Amino acid sequence: MSEEPAPYGGGRPASSDQATSTDQAAAPAAAPRRRTRTVHLQQMKQKGERFAMLTAYDQYSAEIFDEAGVPVLLVGDSAGNNVFGYETTLPLTLDEFIPLVRAVSGAAKYAMVVADMPFGTYGGSIQQGFDSAVRLMKEGRAHAVKLEGGAPMVPLVKALTDAGIPVMAHIGFTPQSEHNLGGYRVQGRGEAAAKMIADGRALQDAGAFSIVMEMVPAPVAAEVTKALRIPTIGIGAGVDCDGQVLVWQDFAGLRGGKAPRFVKRYADLRGELLRAAQEYKQDVESGTFPAAEHSFAE
Repeated sequence: MSEEPAPYGGGRPASSDQATSTDQAAAPAAAPRRRTRTVHLQQMKQKGERFAMLTAYDQYSAEIFDEAGVPVLLVGDSAGNNVFGYETTLPLTLDEFIPLVRAVSGAAKYAMVVADMPFGTYGGSIQQGFDSAVRLMKEGRAHAVKLEGGAPMVPLVKALTDAGIPVMAHIGFTPQSEHNLGGYRVQGRGEAAAKMIADGRALQDAGAFSIVMEMVPAPVAAEVTKALRIPTIGIGAGVDCDGQVLVWQDFAGLRGGKAPRFVKRYADLRGELLRAAQEYKQDVESGTFPAAEHSFAE
């Protein structure tokens, strides 16, 4: 069986010193972009190719990150903090969340769209988890779901994957359990490192296609990554994970205040939006906006 085309073309533009005469064979065209799928992430791990994942919660962020070539977009339950303004992710409901998932999946042409399963939508029973995942796939049009937890989640992961629902697992610090874990604390230190590896293997064997590791010591995350056949995705878990994920409001500098240690800010959107809003306010107050070019003639 032939392999499905890679999600992104690998062709490079010809350098300026290359001959362009018609008697020279034309360079091969870059492969067309295709939707990223679980098999592509597996192929990337096998080839030692790292990949990026970003959160997205709306049409425009999804369009931009998709155009940038980010292969995986996570519609995270971090929408609770970053969209609805809740103190934690816990209050987020499935009914609030599904429209965000649908907005991202409708805008992303090439990226795989993974939807988090909000707190309280899957921990009660396998049937509850199945029903919630089906809603995210059918109503939200997600391509996969993500759930938090180690070995206790194995029966649900197996049930979902057996039903044709791809599952991304999440171990280490799990925000939905922050009250049980005693707050935002690094997980997997000392004797807990062995459990991290065991949980990863159990989730892999249950059918998970990848595993997020959050706030895990870098050497432990490296051991888990080496021990697993499926890709690992780090957030505060060091450079040796197969992929990395950040919340887009953090990486783009939209959120104010002190950022977590594992965040690198690539822009200052908060500062730029503040400047633009202040300039607009001044233009309106001074009467310089709208100008003639922004108005209609008779």
